[in-house]
Amino acid sequence: MSDEKEKLIRSTIYLEEEVLEALKEVAEEYSKETGQKWSKGAVIRVALSEFFSRRGKIL
Repeated sequence: MSDEKEKLIRSTIYLEEEVLEALKEVAEEYSKETGQKWSKGAVIRVALSEFFSRRGKIL
């Protein structure tokens, strides 16, 4: 993730329990790999950014 501060807007999403567990696991893995704390929200933002990039929309 970039060192720049992003303006984040609070939003509510509904996810299956399995998805939440997977997000938690990936956040923990990223935290170990990078030495920086990763949240489930950060993982979602990275995943969405990649999704939009693949569709040709650069955010």
